[in-house]
Amino acid sequence: MGAAAKPHELETRWEVEATPDEVFSILEDATALPRWWPAMYLEVTEVDAGGADGVGRVLSYVTKAWLPHTLRWSARISSFQRPATLAFESFGELEGRGSWTLEAAGSTCVVTHRWSVRAETVTSSVLRPLLDASHEWAMARGLESLKLELRRRRAETSDERAKVPPPPPATPRSAMPLLLGAVGVVSAVAGAAVLWRRRPHEF
Repeated sequence: MGAAAKPHELETRWEVEATPDEVFSILEDATALPRWWPAMYLEVTEVDAGGADGVGRVLSYVTKAWLPHTLRWSARISSFQRPATLAFESFGELEGRGSWTLEAAGSTCVVTHRWSVRAETVTSSVLRPLLDASHEWAMARGLESLKLELRRRRAETSDERAKVPPPPPATPRSAMPLLLGAVGVVSAVAGAAVLWRRRPHEF
């Protein structure tokens, strides 16, 4: 058998006008993700409630990003420290370890998401730039969605809540429009690589 593929390191940093407690309460409510972050989370189901301390909870996910391909995977909560850290171990189509960390910075909350993930498609050197772009797109939609969810939760009346716009939706599952776009991205990356190889070295 060949050596196991190296995990792919992903890191995203958000900054929102909120307290860590506000953001943590949103992130820990995993089964609500398809409602407020539908651009990435299509389905989330609790498989095991875990312990009273939050550790051991198991969740099953169906996710997608900019690309039309859906992924089915699960996560087990390995650390639950309100309101600073939520760590997990993922398995299924996406295997690895990840975490959400929250820090107060004045009137804002700095949210950092890290994921060391291993999957055949994710670790492919050919597809990695495209998959990275897809992941960055999903996380950008996540930041938009989080800000809207904060507004929704802070609304004091039903009228105020109704005025909050819906979150960015998921992309179509029909592959053709996105694959055409993907071809363009790959072509641009390949073209840039050729030009880089041809340019004279500068010292």
